[in-house]
Order: sequence, then structure tokens, then C-alpha cells
Amino acid sequence: MAGQGSPAIRAFFDEATNTISYLVWDPATMRGAVIDPVLDWDNRSGEADLKSAQAVLDAAQAEGVAVDWVLETHVHADHLTASPWIKQQTGARIGIGEGVKQVQTIFRPVFGLEDMLPEGGDFDHLFRDGERFRIGTLDVEVMHLPGHTPACVAYRILPPQSEPDGVSDVFVGDTIFMHDYGTARCDFPGGDARTLYRSIRRLLALPPETRLWMCHDYKAPGRDAYAWESTVAAQRAQNPHVQDGKTEEEFVAFRTQRDAKLSAPALLLPSIQVNVRAGRFPKAEANGVRYLKVPVTPKRPDAALS
Repeated sequence: MAGQGSPAIRAFFDEATNTISYLVWDPATMRGAVIDPVLDWDNRSGEADLKSAQAVLDAAQAEGVAVDWVLETHVHADHLTASPWIKQQTGARIGIGEGVKQVQTIFRPVFGLEDMLPEGGDFDHLFRDGERFRIGTLDVEVMHLPGHTPACVAYRILPPQSEPDGVSDVFVGDTIFMHDYGTARCDFPGGDARTLYRSIRRLLALPPETRLWMCHDYKAPGRDAYAWESTVAAQRAQNPHVQDGKTEEEFVAFRTQRDAKLSAPALLLPSIQVNVRAGRFPKAEANGVRYLKVPVTPKRPDAALS
């Protein structure tokens, strides 16, 4: 149960994409936010469903929560967002870090996104580093934590002014994973291992008891259950990639070598071209069907593709 001045939090785990979405609300006002909602997507058939997002809204209705915000921690490459549908159902505003403009600049020519609105306009609000906003009476601070992508942010719900030494809750996106697992890749366009290390050290400079809420979990070796709640203290003591004593140079060398061996996420191509537009799919063509694009890159320059 949430204490006075503290957020109430419900987590929703999508095993198909290993993604955790959150319903977060202020018990004093019953105003809330949904963080990183998932659109159920079958990549083999191109079918989309709303079961995961509906479960979040059903929980909000059961709790009596009015959803004011849909918050994206970054432009996800491993699942499609259900933000537009939640906005349609609730009137909530969709927010993301202002670094999304850089991500859009990178991917606009890749996918030929001529209908993308300029300057992040597909989103309702672009958050600056250090910007504050409210969920009900809860004070939320935005932390820009690039490295995995240029647009990555964390949402830190601050303790109430009456309890300045209270525990804060931080929704970290892909900045860091569970303390027994490690960190996210940095090889996407605009990503950078050195930048991620510095973002993580900024995150881990918060008070030791700070609660950290993950966006993904893959079950570390030896752990049988999925998990998504950690603390700054646990990360500093146990995270194999960035625990205290791990230097920036060690992290960069490790992350660079590891990323070079990773394959692309299964939903990378559909996710990026949808999520970079706040979940908006391309307009339907003359036959009434919407299409996503698959860029073709021949491995041999003399390959006959005509």
C-alpha cells in the first residue's frame, strides 16, 4: 500500500516482449499515469491487439483512477506502444523526452516517414532534463539519461515536501536492468556506451534506498521468477556491469564487445517506425490497408534485387 504522499504502483508484465508497463497514481486525488504501455503485435501476421493495454485501463477503472498521462521512457525497439489508444480512451497526454527529435531525425530517412510531424509533434509534450510536472499532487522530476538511445528519460516521483528525506520511485526505462542482470545495449543509432555509463552513474548517485522500477526483465541466470523492482543500493553493490568499482573504461570495453555480438531485436523494424511517431501507424493506402516498411540491405553490392 502507498503511504501518505507516496504513489500507488501496479506493474503489468508482458512476457512476449519482456516488458513491464505501469499504472501509477496519486491516492490523494486518484489522478494517474500509464508508463510504457504495450500493443500486442504478431509480427508474423501483422495483427495488432489491445489485451495488454486493456488490462491496464481495466485496473485503472477498478481502482477509480483517472489517467492524465501516458509516459514513454524512450522510443522502444522491442515492442510497439499502445499510447495512442490509451489517449483515445482517456484523453491523456503522451509525453517523452525531447531527445526524441534526434531519434526522429535519424530514422525519418531510413523509413521514408514523410508524414511524421516536425519537432516531435506526434507527442503531446517533450520533457526537458530536470523538468517537473505533477500526477495529481505527486511531484515528478524528469531525468535525461541517454546512452541506450538519445531520447531515454527516467521519471522520478519525489517524496512529499513534508518528508524531504523520504524514498523516491524512479521509472528507469532501459537505462539499467535488474541488479543481478546488468545493462542495456548501446549499439542502436544514436546510442553510446560511454554516455550510458555516465547516465547510470548519475542515476546511482541518488539516495541508496531509492526504488528503481525496470522496463524489462529477462531473468538472470539462477533466478526463476521475473522481477522489476530494485534499489540504488542493490545496483551499486551487485550489478555485474556497473557496480561500484567498475570504471568507465571497463564498462565501455565490455559493452562494446558484447553489443557487437547481439542480433537485432525481433520487433525492431515495426517498433521504431511506429514508436517514433508516438505509436501512430502510417495512413491507410488506397486499398484501406496500413503498411509498415522493411528496408532492404543487400550484403553483396552486386546482388541482383531488381
